[in-house]
Formats: sequence, structure tokens, C-alpha cells
Amino acid sequence: MQCTLKPTYAPGAARALAAEAIGQGFDVIVAAGGDGTLNEVLNGMGDAPGGFARARLAVLPLGTINVFAREIGMPVAFSQAWEVIQKANESVIDLPEVEFALDGQTRRRFFAQMAGAGWDSRAIELVDWEQKKKFGALAYVAAGLKALRGRLPQIVITDGRETAAGELILIGNGRLYGGNYRLFPLADLRDGALEASVFSKLNWQGILRGGWGLLTDQLYQVGGVRHFKAESLQLYSSSPIPFHVEGENAGHLPASFSIRRQALRIIVP
Repeated sequence: MQCTLKPTYAPGAARALAAEAIGQGFDVIVAAGGDGTLNEVLNGMGDAPGGFARARLAVLPLGTINVFAREIGMPVAFSQAWEVIQKANESVIDLPEVEFALDGQTRRRFFAQMAGAGWDSRAIELVDWEQKKKFGALAYVAAGLKALRGRLPQIVITDGRETAAGELILIGNGRLYGGNYRLFPLADLRDGALEASVFSKLNWQGILRGGWGLLTDQLYQVGGVRHFKAESLQLYSSSPIPFHVEGENAGHLPASFSIRRQALRIIVP
């Protein structure tokens, strides 16, 4: 496979490089990095006219956690992952997006795997990036514990029929979150719907109950977690709460999440 290496030079650069590559006629765009790099590349494909129809997305997992790569079964070893990319076996999955206001304008952000608001988006704000370089996923654990010390505002979620509120709301396209944790056990990348897991209270009792539900694969039965499944979901709060896509904060609530069915072509093992 003939390829051209386009190194990123600053945060956000992968987005411009991906759009440029599609304009130059490349039909496989490889995101070499973590989930944040993947999201930049995905949105760069969306910036190019007809980008999702013209090119396929591939991931070379070089990041801290690589959730999407785990979801699709991409090997972690560089040589094995590159071999998969060279074989160019294609699959088509759903493409989620979120709309929100920024600087008085409506913005759109695509994501492949997950989004969320509340405890985890606050933890992302608190991550020490030097610790992340040294300790990887443990830096998120430390930031999460720090976030629990403060007050966590309530976030409201609705699908237009039902409404719920919680201190942590996670939205998934695939099953996994934060590694190999099945926080969206009913999710399917190809079913045309978003999954939401709503954690009403993030005290120690709620965390232990949710953790037990996660470990026993009964998150919605004994974990005290509310479940939503819909083509579109709206999140809002009376407080200025950030939301994230693929583990990177992207904007603030309110935000509307929806899905484009069978819109993203990807390279899979």
C-alpha cells in the first residue's frame, strides 16, 4: 500500500491534515494515535466535501487507552495493526454527531465511540497532562478522584419521550468506555441508535453499586444505572457543564446528540 506520512504539529492539526488528504485523493485515512487523534481525523473527514463517502477511516492505536481500536478488535502491536490496514477489509458503521453552541454559532462534532458529561468531563478538565505522559490511564483515575471532592451538578437527558437526571451521563455508539469496560452493554455500532447510561448519584455507594453491576454484567439490573436507547438525545443543565467526545472536552451543554446510520466506512481486522 502506497502511503504518505503527515505528522501533526499542534492540537487540532490532524483535522486539517485529514481534510487535506481527502482533497488530494487519498481513500484511506489512518489515525495514528489515541482516541483524541482519531476524533480529529474523523472530523477532518467530515470537513472535506463528501469525505465520508470518498474515504475510509483506519486506526493505528498508539494512544493511552485506544477505546475505539479495542471496540473493533484492532491489534495493539504496531506491525499487526499495520498489516490489518494494508489488507483494507472494509466495514460500515453508524456515525454519531453532537450539535452545540459556541461563540454564538451552532457547531457540529462527529465521534465514533463515546461521549459524556458530568463527572468524567470534569475529570478531563483536571487531568495533569505531565502525569498523563508518565502514568497513562492512572492520570485519569487521579483526576476522577479529585473531581469527586467537588459538587457535581445534575444533568438532564431526554429522548423526547422520557427524561432522567444524573451526575454522570455517558453516551455510546459501541459497548466500551475507558478501556475494556462495558458501560454500554446493549450497544451495537450498526443498529442506528445511541445508548446512554445515566448515573444518578456519584457518591461512594453509587460508585460501588455501579461497579458491581459492571463487574457482573448487570449494569442496568443491579448497578442503579438508567438506560436510554434512541436515535437522538438532548442533554442540558442549569450549570455550565462541559461535555466530551472520545475523552476530549469539546464544548458545553446544552447539546443534541444524534446518529447517521451506516455512514462511516472503516478498516477492520
